[in-house]
Amino acid sequence: MSKWIRRGALPAVCLLALAAAGCGDLVRQGHGPSLATVSMLEGSSGAVPGEFGGTLSSDVVTYVERTVNGSTVRVPTTFSDVGRATVTVEMKDPATSPTTINTVTFTRYRVTYRRADGRNTPAVDVPAPFDSAVTFSAAPGAPGQAAFDLVRNVAKQEAPLIGLVSNQDLITAIATVTFYGQDHAGNDVAASGNIGITFGNFGDPD
Repeated sequence: MSKWIRRGALPAVCLLALAAAGCGDLVRQGHGPSLATVSMLEGSSGAVPGEFGGTLSSDVVTYVERTVNGSTVRVPTTFSDVGRATVTVEMKDPATSPTTINTVTFTRYRVTYRRADGRNTPAVDVPAPFDSAVTFSAAPGAPGQAAFDLVRNVAKQEAPLIGLVSNQDLITAIATVTFYGQDHAGNDVAASGNIGITFGNFGDPD
Protein backbone atom coordinates (compact mmCIF):
# COMPACT_ATOMS: atom_id res chain seq x y z
CA MET A 1 0.00 0.00 0.00
CA SER A 2 2.89 2.38 0.78
CA LYS A 3 4.00 2.15 -2.87
CA TRP A 4 0.67 3.59 -4.04
CA ILE A 5 0.72 6.39 -1.48
CA ARG A 6 4.33 7.31 -2.21
CA ARG A 7 3.88 7.50 -5.99
CA GLY A 8 0.41 8.99 -5.91
CA ALA A 9 -0.35 6.87 -8.95
CA LEU A 10 -4.01 6.20 -8.23
CA PRO A 11 -6.66 8.43 -6.72
CA ALA A 12 -8.50 7.04 -3.70
CA VAL A 13 -11.70 6.53 -5.66
CA CYS A 14 -9.87 4.19 -8.04
CA LEU A 15 -8.42 2.16 -5.19
CA LEU A 16 -11.91 1.64 -3.83
CA ALA A 17 -13.27 0.67 -7.23
CA LEU A 18 -10.52 -1.65 -8.44
CA ALA A 19 -12.28 -4.81 -7.32
CA ALA A 20 -15.46 -3.97 -9.24
CA ALA A 21 -14.10 -2.26 -12.37
CA GLY A 22 -10.77 -1.34 -13.95
CA CYS A 23 -9.51 2.01 -12.72
CA GLY A 24 -8.55 3.01 -16.25
CA ASP A 25 -12.13 2.49 -17.38
CA LEU A 26 -13.43 4.57 -14.49
CA VAL A 27 -11.12 7.44 -15.32
CA ARG A 28 -11.89 7.37 -19.05
CA GLN A 29 -15.62 7.50 -18.38
CA GLY A 30 -15.29 10.72 -16.34
CA HIS A 31 -17.09 11.70 -13.17
CA GLY A 32 -20.55 12.49 -14.57
CA PRO A 33 -23.50 10.08 -14.58
CA SER A 34 -23.73 9.89 -18.39
CA LEU A 35 -21.75 7.56 -20.66
CA ALA A 36 -21.42 8.44 -24.36
CA THR A 37 -20.65 5.89 -27.09
CA VAL A 38 -19.96 6.30 -30.81
CA SER A 39 -22.41 3.66 -32.03
CA MET A 40 -21.72 4.25 -35.73
CA LEU A 41 -18.92 5.96 -37.66
CA GLU A 42 -19.12 6.27 -41.46
CA GLY A 43 -17.20 8.01 -44.21
CA SER A 44 -18.05 9.52 -47.59
CA SER A 45 -15.58 10.42 -50.33
CA GLY A 46 -15.62 14.08 -51.27
CA ALA A 47 -15.54 12.93 -54.88
CA VAL A 48 -18.88 11.14 -54.38
CA PRO A 49 -20.57 13.08 -51.58
CA GLY A 50 -23.48 11.56 -49.74
CA GLU A 51 -22.48 7.91 -50.29
CA PHE A 52 -21.55 6.82 -46.77
CA GLY A 53 -20.02 3.50 -45.79
CA GLY A 54 -18.33 1.75 -42.89
CA THR A 55 -14.92 2.20 -44.56
CA LEU A 56 -13.61 4.99 -46.78
CA SER A 57 -11.64 5.07 -50.04
CA SER A 58 -10.10 8.53 -49.98
CA ASP A 59 -9.18 9.85 -53.45
CA VAL A 60 -6.12 12.10 -53.16
CA VAL A 61 -6.91 13.91 -56.43
CA THR A 62 -10.08 14.03 -58.50
CA TYR A 63 -10.30 15.33 -62.06
CA VAL A 64 -13.52 17.26 -62.64
CA GLU A 65 -14.80 18.76 -65.85
CA ARG A 66 -14.79 22.54 -66.14
CA THR A 67 -15.55 24.87 -69.04
CA VAL A 68 -12.62 27.17 -69.76
CA ASN A 69 -12.87 29.63 -72.68
CA GLY A 70 -15.68 27.58 -74.17
CA SER A 71 -13.80 24.28 -73.99
CA THR A 72 -14.33 21.41 -71.56
CA VAL A 73 -11.19 20.55 -69.64
CA ARG A 74 -10.46 18.21 -66.74
CA VAL A 75 -9.09 20.05 -63.72
CA PRO A 76 -7.30 18.31 -60.81
CA THR A 77 -9.19 19.01 -57.59
CA THR A 78 -8.91 17.93 -53.96
CA PHE A 79 -11.99 17.38 -51.86
CA SER A 80 -12.36 16.93 -48.14
CA ASP A 81 -13.83 13.58 -47.13
CA VAL A 82 -16.79 13.72 -44.78
CA GLY A 83 -17.42 11.59 -41.72
CA ARG A 84 -20.76 10.96 -40.08
CA ALA A 85 -21.07 9.84 -36.47
CA THR A 86 -24.01 8.59 -34.44
CA VAL A 87 -23.51 9.01 -30.69
CA THR A 88 -25.66 7.45 -27.99
CA VAL A 89 -25.85 8.41 -24.32
CA GLU A 90 -26.88 6.16 -21.47
CA MET A 91 -26.75 6.26 -17.70
CA LYS A 92 -23.80 4.59 -15.98
CA ASP A 93 -26.19 3.43 -13.27
CA PRO A 94 -29.11 1.67 -15.02
CA ALA A 95 -31.25 2.26 -11.93
CA THR A 96 -30.99 6.04 -12.38
CA SER A 97 -33.76 7.70 -14.37
CA PRO A 98 -32.34 10.19 -16.91
CA THR A 99 -33.36 13.84 -16.98
CA THR A 100 -32.61 16.73 -19.30
CA ILE A 101 -29.47 17.44 -17.28
CA ASN A 102 -28.00 14.22 -18.71
CA THR A 103 -28.10 15.60 -22.26
CA VAL A 104 -24.57 15.90 -23.64
CA THR A 105 -23.59 18.67 -26.05
CA PHE A 106 -20.43 18.02 -28.07
CA THR A 107 -18.46 21.04 -29.26
CA ARG A 108 -15.17 19.78 -30.68
CA TYR A 109 -13.45 16.69 -32.07
CA ARG A 110 -10.00 15.34 -32.85
CA VAL A 111 -8.92 13.00 -35.65
CA THR A 112 -5.74 10.92 -35.48
CA TYR A 113 -4.44 8.35 -37.97
CA ARG A 114 -2.36 5.20 -37.49
CA ARG A 115 -1.13 2.31 -39.61
CA ALA A 116 -1.15 -1.37 -38.73
CA ASP A 117 2.56 -1.71 -39.54
CA GLY A 118 3.49 0.76 -36.80
CA ARG A 119 4.80 3.48 -39.13
CA ASN A 120 2.84 6.34 -37.64
CA THR A 121 4.94 9.50 -37.88
CA PRO A 122 2.47 12.35 -38.59
CA ALA A 123 2.93 14.11 -41.94
CA VAL A 124 5.43 11.40 -42.94
CA ASP A 125 3.68 8.04 -42.73
CA VAL A 126 0.12 9.19 -42.05
CA PRO A 127 -1.70 12.53 -42.30
CA ALA A 128 -1.19 14.91 -39.40
CA PRO A 129 -3.82 14.83 -36.64
CA PHE A 130 -6.14 17.78 -36.34
CA ASP A 131 -8.76 19.34 -34.08
CA SER A 132 -11.90 21.11 -35.20
CA ALA A 133 -15.29 22.29 -33.98
CA VAL A 134 -18.62 20.52 -34.15
CA THR A 135 -21.92 21.10 -32.35
CA PHE A 136 -24.56 18.46 -31.70
CA SER A 137 -26.35 16.96 -28.71
CA ALA A 138 -27.30 13.46 -27.61
CA ALA A 139 -29.44 12.33 -24.70
CA PRO A 140 -30.53 9.01 -23.19
CA GLY A 141 -33.03 7.58 -25.66
CA ALA A 142 -32.26 10.28 -28.25
CA PRO A 143 -29.01 9.60 -30.18
CA GLY A 144 -27.22 12.51 -31.82
CA GLN A 145 -25.74 12.58 -35.31
CA ALA A 146 -23.22 14.91 -36.88
CA ALA A 147 -21.24 15.27 -40.11
CA PHE A 148 -17.65 16.50 -39.94
CA ASP A 149 -14.38 16.65 -41.89
CA LEU A 150 -12.74 13.23 -41.64
CA VAL A 151 -9.91 13.94 -44.10
CA ARG A 152 -9.19 17.59 -44.82
CA ASN A 153 -8.39 18.65 -48.38
CA VAL A 154 -5.22 20.34 -47.11
CA ALA A 155 -3.96 16.90 -45.97
CA LYS A 156 -4.10 15.75 -49.60
CA GLN A 157 -1.67 18.53 -50.50
CA GLU A 158 0.84 17.50 -47.87
CA ALA A 159 3.00 14.43 -47.16
CA PRO A 160 2.40 11.57 -47.31
CA LEU A 161 -0.79 11.83 -49.37
CA ILE A 162 0.55 14.17 -52.04
CA GLY A 163 3.04 11.48 -53.01
CA LEU A 164 0.18 9.17 -53.99
CA VAL A 165 -0.94 11.51 -56.78
CA SER A 166 1.82 10.37 -59.12
CA ASN A 167 1.93 6.64 -58.37
CA GLN A 168 -0.29 3.65 -57.74
CA ASP A 169 0.65 3.17 -54.10
CA LEU A 170 -1.97 2.92 -51.38
CA ILE A 171 -1.84 3.85 -47.71
CA THR A 172 -4.20 1.98 -45.41
CA ALA A 173 -4.83 3.56 -42.04
CA ILE A 174 -7.23 3.63 -39.12
CA ALA A 175 -8.70 6.98 -38.17
CA THR A 176 -9.72 7.49 -34.56
CA VAL A 177 -12.27 10.24 -34.03
CA THR A 178 -12.87 11.53 -30.50
CA PHE A 179 -15.72 13.88 -29.67
CA TYR A 180 -15.53 16.11 -26.60
CA GLY A 181 -18.41 17.78 -24.81
CA GLN A 182 -20.20 18.31 -21.51
CA ASP A 183 -23.48 17.24 -20.03
CA HIS A 184 -25.82 19.98 -18.88
CA ALA A 185 -24.43 19.77 -15.37
CA GLY A 186 -20.97 20.70 -16.67
CA ASN A 187 -19.36 17.26 -16.49
CA ASP A 188 -16.84 16.50 -19.23
CA VAL A 189 -17.81 13.67 -21.58
CA ALA A 190 -15.84 12.09 -24.45
CA ALA A 191 -16.57 9.32 -26.95
CA SER A 192 -14.33 7.72 -29.60
CA GLY A 193 -14.82 5.62 -32.71
CA ASN A 194 -12.61 4.12 -35.43
CA ILE A 195 -12.95 3.84 -39.20
CA GLY A 196 -10.67 2.26 -41.79
CA ILE A 197 -9.41 4.49 -44.62
CA THR A 198 -7.50 3.60 -47.78
CA PHE A 199 -5.78 6.56 -49.43
CA GLY A 200 -4.88 6.45 -53.11
CA ASN A 201 -5.33 7.95 -56.58
CA PHE A 202 -8.55 6.17 -57.51
CA GLY A 203 -10.61 6.31 -60.67
CA ASP A 204 -12.75 9.42 -60.90
CA PRO A 205 -16.56 9.37 -61.05
CA ASP A 206 -18.21 10.22 -64.35
